[in-house]
Amino acid sequence: MCEEKMLDRRGVLKLLAVAGLGSLAGPVVAGPGVGAMVPGKGWVKASGEACQGDGTPLQFIPKRAPDAAPLENELEKYPACPYCGMNRTQWQHSRHLVQYDDDLVDGTCSIHCLAISLSLNLDRGPKAIYAADFGAAEKVKPLVNVDAATYLLGSKLKGTMTASSKMAFASAEAARAAQAEQGGELASFDEGLKAAYLGMAQDTLMIRKRRAEKVRKMMQMKKSGG
Repeated sequence: MCEEKMLDRRGVLKLLAVAGLGSLAGPVVAGPGVGAMVPGKGWVKASGEACQGDGTPLQFIPKRAPDAAPLENELEKYPACPYCGMNRTQWQHSRHLVQYDDDLVDGTCSIHCLAISLSLNLDRGPKAIYAADFGAAEKVKPLVNVDAATYLLGSKLKGTMTASSKMAFASAEAARAAQAEQGGELASFDEGLKAAYLGMAQDTLMIRKRRAEKVRKMMQMKKSGG
Protein backbone atom coordinates (compact mmCIF):
# COMPACT_ATOMS: atom_id res chain seq x y z
CA MET A 1 0.00 0.00 0.00
CA CYS A 2 1.48 3.34 -1.00
CA GLU A 3 2.52 5.68 1.80
CA GLU A 4 0.24 8.54 0.68
CA LYS A 5 -2.86 6.35 0.75
CA MET A 6 -1.87 4.85 4.10
CA LEU A 7 -1.42 8.27 5.73
CA ASP A 8 -4.61 9.64 4.20
CA ARG A 9 -6.60 6.58 5.28
CA ARG A 10 -5.26 6.78 8.82
CA GLY A 11 -6.30 10.43 9.02
CA VAL A 12 -9.83 9.68 7.83
CA LEU A 13 -10.21 6.86 10.35
CA LYS A 14 -9.08 9.06 13.21
CA LEU A 15 -11.55 11.78 12.24
CA LEU A 16 -14.37 9.24 12.11
CA ALA A 17 -13.54 7.75 15.49
CA VAL A 18 -12.68 10.80 17.57
CA ALA A 19 -15.25 13.29 16.27
CA GLY A 20 -16.62 15.12 19.29
CA LEU A 21 -14.05 13.72 21.72
CA GLY A 22 -11.81 16.77 21.77
CA SER A 23 -8.10 17.12 21.09
CA LEU A 24 -6.00 14.03 20.42
CA ALA A 25 -3.22 15.61 22.43
CA GLY A 26 -4.98 15.12 25.74
CA PRO A 27 -6.29 12.04 27.51
CA VAL A 28 -9.60 10.56 26.47
CA VAL A 29 -11.48 9.77 29.69
CA ALA A 30 -13.82 6.80 29.65
CA GLY A 31 -15.76 7.68 32.77
CA PRO A 32 -15.49 8.37 36.52
CA GLY A 33 -13.25 5.86 38.21
CA VAL A 34 -12.55 3.98 34.99
CA GLY A 35 -9.45 5.47 33.46
CA ALA A 36 -8.15 7.24 30.40
CA MET A 37 -6.15 6.81 27.22
CA VAL A 38 -2.93 8.76 27.78
CA PRO A 39 -0.75 9.48 24.73
CA GLY A 40 2.56 7.64 25.03
CA LYS A 41 1.34 5.50 27.96
CA GLY A 42 -1.72 3.74 26.58
CA TRP A 43 -4.75 2.96 28.72
CA VAL A 44 -4.23 3.93 32.36
CA LYS A 45 -6.57 3.00 35.21
CA ALA A 46 -7.97 5.64 37.53
CA SER A 47 -5.50 4.36 40.14
CA GLY A 48 -2.61 5.22 37.83
CA GLU A 49 -1.83 1.57 37.11
CA ALA A 50 -1.33 0.75 33.44
CA CYS A 51 -3.73 -1.86 32.07
CA GLN A 52 -2.22 -4.96 30.50
CA GLY A 53 -4.80 -5.61 27.83
CA ASP A 54 -7.84 -5.69 30.14
CA GLY A 55 -9.34 -2.33 29.31
CA THR A 56 -10.76 -0.63 26.27
CA PRO A 57 -9.25 -0.20 23.77
CA LEU A 58 -6.20 -2.35 24.64
CA GLN A 59 -8.34 -5.47 24.92
CA PHE A 60 -9.02 -5.22 21.19
CA ILE A 61 -5.39 -5.19 20.06
CA PRO A 62 -4.79 -8.17 17.72
CA LYS A 63 -3.76 -11.02 20.04
CA ARG A 64 -1.48 -13.04 17.76
CA ALA A 65 2.25 -12.48 17.36
CA PRO A 66 3.44 -10.16 14.58
CA ASP A 67 3.20 -11.84 11.19
CA ALA A 68 5.40 -10.57 8.35
CA ALA A 69 3.81 -13.00 5.87
CA PRO A 70 0.08 -13.05 6.72
CA LEU A 71 -1.03 -14.49 3.37
CA GLU A 72 0.84 -17.75 3.96
CA ASN A 73 -1.65 -20.34 5.31
CA GLU A 74 -3.91 -17.39 6.02
CA LEU A 75 -7.12 -19.27 6.82
CA GLU A 76 -5.28 -21.67 9.12
CA LYS A 77 -3.66 -18.84 11.07
CA TYR A 78 -6.77 -16.65 11.15
CA PRO A 79 -9.69 -19.11 11.11
CA ALA A 80 -12.31 -16.97 12.85
CA CYS A 81 -13.26 -13.31 12.76
CA PRO A 82 -12.20 -11.77 16.11
CA TYR A 83 -15.17 -9.37 16.16
CA CYS A 84 -18.14 -11.60 15.38
CA GLY A 85 -16.67 -15.10 15.69
CA MET A 86 -17.74 -16.19 12.21
CA ASN A 87 -15.75 -18.90 10.43
CA ARG A 88 -13.63 -17.20 7.76
CA THR A 89 -13.47 -20.32 5.60
CA GLN A 90 -17.26 -20.49 5.51
CA TRP A 91 -17.38 -16.79 4.65
CA GLN A 92 -14.22 -16.83 2.54
CA HIS A 93 -15.92 -15.01 -0.36
CA SER A 94 -16.29 -11.79 1.67
CA ARG A 95 -13.32 -12.07 4.04
CA HIS A 96 -10.78 -9.29 4.55
CA LEU A 97 -7.37 -9.12 6.20
CA VAL A 98 -5.38 -6.14 7.44
CA GLN A 99 -1.67 -6.17 8.21
CA TYR A 100 -0.74 -3.20 10.39
CA ASP A 101 2.59 -1.40 10.25
CA ASP A 102 3.85 -3.31 13.30
CA ASP A 103 2.94 -6.59 11.53
CA LEU A 104 0.01 -7.34 13.84
CA VAL A 105 -2.76 -8.85 11.73
CA ASP A 106 -6.55 -9.01 11.90
CA GLY A 107 -8.35 -11.47 9.66
CA THR A 108 -12.06 -10.61 9.46
CA CYS A 109 -15.15 -12.09 7.82
CA SER A 110 -16.12 -8.93 5.98
CA ILE A 111 -15.48 -5.25 5.35
CA HIS A 112 -17.98 -4.59 8.17
CA CYS A 113 -15.70 -6.21 10.75
CA LEU A 114 -12.61 -4.78 9.05
CA ALA A 115 -14.08 -1.33 9.69
CA ILE A 116 -14.33 -2.21 13.39
CA SER A 117 -10.69 -3.32 13.46
CA LEU A 118 -9.49 -0.13 11.79
CA SER A 119 -11.47 1.99 14.26
CA LEU A 120 -10.05 0.17 17.29
CA ASN A 121 -6.44 0.32 16.07
CA LEU A 122 -6.17 4.00 15.22
CA ASP A 123 -2.50 4.27 16.15
CA ARG A 124 -1.58 1.44 13.78
CA GLY A 125 -1.28 2.38 10.14
CA PRO A 126 -2.46 -0.33 7.73
CA LYS A 127 0.59 -1.62 5.87
CA ALA A 128 -1.66 -3.63 3.56
CA ILE A 129 -5.33 -4.54 3.37
CA TYR A 130 -6.63 -7.50 1.40
CA ALA A 131 -10.08 -8.66 0.29
CA ALA A 132 -11.37 -11.86 -1.27
CA ASP A 133 -11.75 -11.67 -5.04
CA PHE A 134 -15.45 -12.50 -5.38
CA GLY A 135 -15.07 -12.89 -9.14
CA ALA A 136 -12.42 -15.61 -8.93
CA ALA A 137 -13.33 -19.12 -10.07
CA GLU A 138 -11.50 -20.87 -7.22
CA LYS A 139 -13.54 -22.58 -4.49
CA VAL A 140 -11.67 -20.51 -1.91
CA LYS A 141 -11.41 -17.01 -3.29
CA PRO A 142 -7.84 -15.64 -3.33
CA LEU A 143 -7.02 -12.37 -1.59
CA VAL A 144 -6.24 -9.21 -3.55
CA ASN A 145 -4.86 -5.90 -2.31
CA VAL A 146 -7.84 -3.58 -1.89
CA ASP A 147 -6.05 -0.74 -3.67
CA ALA A 148 -6.24 -2.83 -6.86
CA ALA A 149 -9.83 -4.00 -6.27
CA THR A 150 -13.16 -2.76 -7.57
CA TYR A 151 -16.08 -3.04 -5.13
CA LEU A 152 -19.71 -3.68 -5.98
CA LEU A 153 -21.91 -2.00 -3.38
CA GLY A 154 -25.58 -2.52 -2.64
CA SER A 155 -26.22 -5.26 -5.22
CA LYS A 156 -28.58 -8.21 -4.87
CA LEU A 157 -25.65 -10.35 -3.73
CA LYS A 158 -26.08 -11.41 -0.11
CA GLY A 159 -24.06 -9.31 2.31
CA THR A 160 -21.95 -10.52 5.23
CA MET A 161 -22.78 -8.76 8.53
CA THR A 162 -24.74 -6.19 6.52
CA ALA A 163 -28.01 -5.80 4.65
CA SER A 164 -26.15 -4.01 1.85
CA SER A 165 -23.46 -6.21 0.32
CA LYS A 166 -19.97 -4.93 -0.46
CA MET A 167 -18.02 -7.41 -2.60
CA ALA A 168 -14.52 -6.95 -3.98
CA PHE A 169 -13.33 -7.94 -7.46
CA ALA A 170 -9.75 -8.10 -8.70
CA SER A 171 -11.02 -7.37 -12.21
CA ALA A 172 -13.01 -4.22 -12.95
CA GLU A 173 -14.48 -6.07 -15.95
CA ALA A 174 -15.73 -8.88 -13.69
CA ALA A 175 -17.23 -6.29 -11.35
CA ARG A 176 -19.08 -4.67 -14.25
CA ALA A 177 -20.38 -8.06 -15.38
CA ALA A 178 -21.68 -8.79 -11.86
CA GLN A 179 -23.25 -5.33 -11.76
CA ALA A 180 -25.12 -6.04 -15.00
CA GLU A 181 -26.69 -9.13 -13.38
CA GLN A 182 -27.02 -8.07 -9.75
CA GLY A 183 -27.29 -4.28 -9.84
CA GLY A 184 -25.45 -2.07 -7.36
CA GLU A 185 -22.77 0.57 -7.77
CA LEU A 186 -19.07 0.22 -8.56
CA ALA A 187 -16.73 1.82 -6.05
CA SER A 188 -13.20 1.93 -4.67
CA PHE A 189 -12.20 0.34 -1.36
CA ASP A 190 -12.30 3.69 0.43
CA GLU A 191 -15.83 4.27 -0.82
CA GLY A 192 -16.79 0.77 0.32
CA LEU A 193 -15.24 1.40 3.73
CA LYS A 194 -17.15 4.67 4.07
CA ALA A 195 -20.38 2.85 3.19
CA ALA A 196 -19.59 0.25 5.86
CA TYR A 197 -19.19 2.97 8.50
CA LEU A 198 -22.34 4.81 7.40
CA GLY A 199 -24.37 1.60 7.58
CA MET A 200 -22.88 0.42 10.88
CA ALA A 201 -25.80 1.50 13.09
CA GLN A 202 -28.47 -0.15 10.95
CA ASP A 203 -26.38 -3.28 10.44
CA THR A 204 -25.64 -3.59 14.16
CA LEU A 205 -29.35 -3.42 14.98
CA MET A 206 -30.04 -6.08 12.37
CA ILE A 207 -27.30 -8.37 13.71
CA ARG A 208 -28.47 -7.98 17.32
CA LYS A 209 -32.04 -8.79 16.31
CA ARG A 210 -30.97 -11.92 14.43
CA ARG A 211 -28.80 -13.16 17.27
CA ALA A 212 -31.49 -12.50 19.86
CA GLU A 213 -33.94 -14.50 17.73
CA LYS A 214 -31.42 -17.32 17.43
CA VAL A 215 -30.96 -17.43 21.22
CA ARG A 216 -34.74 -17.39 21.71
CA LYS A 217 -35.19 -20.37 19.38
CA MET A 218 -32.37 -22.27 21.09
CA MET A 219 -33.99 -21.68 24.49
CA GLN A 220 -37.35 -22.89 23.17
CA MET A 221 -35.74 -26.05 21.81
CA LYS A 222 -34.00 -26.64 25.13
CA LYS A 223 -37.26 -26.26 27.06
CA SER A 224 -39.10 -28.60 24.71
CA GLY A 225 -36.27 -31.13 24.89
CA GLY A 226 -35.62 -30.87 21.15
